[in-house]
Amino acid sequence: MEQIQIETESKTYPLYLGENILSELPSVIKDVKPNTSQILVLTDEAVNERYGDKMIEALAAYSTVYKYVLPSGEQAKSFDHYYACQTFALEKQLDRNALIIAFGGGVIGDLAGFVAATYMRGISFIQVPTTLLAHDSAVGGKVAINHELGKNMIGAFFQPEAVFYDIDLLNTLPEKEWRSGFAEVIKHALIHDVEFYQWLKTTIKTLSDLREDALIYALKKGISVKAAIVKEDEMEAGVRAHLNFGHTLGHAIESECGYGKISHGEAVAIGMLFAMDVSNALGKTKFPVSEIASWFKQFGYQTSIPSHLEKERLLKKMQADKKSKQSDVYMVLLEEVGQPYVQKVENDLILTLLSQQLENSN
Repeated sequence: MEQIQIETESKTYPLYLGENILSELPSVIKDVKPNTSQILVLTDEAVNERYGDKMIEALAAYSTVYKYVLPSGEQAKSFDHYYACQTFALEKQLDRNALIIAFGGGVIGDLAGFVAATYMRGISFIQVPTTLLAHDSAVGGKVAINHELGKNMIGAFFQPEAVFYDIDLLNTLPEKEWRSGFAEVIKHALIHDVEFYQWLKTTIKTLSDLREDALIYALKKGISVKAAIVKEDEMEAGVRAHLNFGHTLGHAIESECGYGKISHGEAVAIGMLFAMDVSNALGKTKFPVSEIASWFKQFGYQTSIPSHLEKERLLKKMQADKKSKQSDVYMVLLEEVGQPYVQKVENDLILTLLSQQLENSN
């Protein structure tokens, strides 16, 4: 089991990475939260069906362990489900020494983290991710729920006590989830690490290549990128915004399609290609977007905006992005691989490029 320190201005905590290590979770809890009185496991239906009993068995040393099971998918990140979790915690009389375990993918991590951040004004939680995508979302302390007018618009910065990443839990992931998570791996390479990007292009030809040693390497590299950026800018006042590369349009697509209709990573893949188009249009770069899109297609990504979406509605959602200021769209762009920057992009240019993409998708 490897250990990586995640350092932020408010807190430093460990990330554990290994295979078939769930039985070691109690020792981690004793290290990071020795006075734990009660444990609440928040998970979803799919993870509970496969691993719920295994998690409860791993926590057998604790006398008071509760489990609350949420629906699988993005719809769980709603105010109604957030409220239901709070109600359950209150009914079970969780106290300030209770510990919440976020046992699932990015959706559960975001929701459980926000529950922990706001229950009794904040109790401890540990991230136990079960998806590839969660290598990104489980690190850095951004927790939130969705609103119909925008993704992750209601939330907080709240760091976990630890992240516990057992890659054995990834074995039963469907291909769609591998695809969604791999988009964030690609994103980390594009914004921070040219050598990692080249390694991905030469080594990972299909999603099945992302296993065993290659998976561990990719996870460590992706996590190290996220950790370095979070260390410099915990509250997204500066460079942390670079982690939103591909997300301005990606979140708009997710919202317009209806949360869960297109996966986060698949929407971000389209958003990254669009951001490269914008970078090229501003004259700073000459990204071979069609070549990169062909690489994306090897993994089954859709590379153009779904044809039923409307450019004006997408622009409106982009204007509501957290980086936007007074309805001006600010996007994360690239000067080249490893050199991101944030810039205001005029609405006319966005609409023109959206029109081109939508025409190509018809």
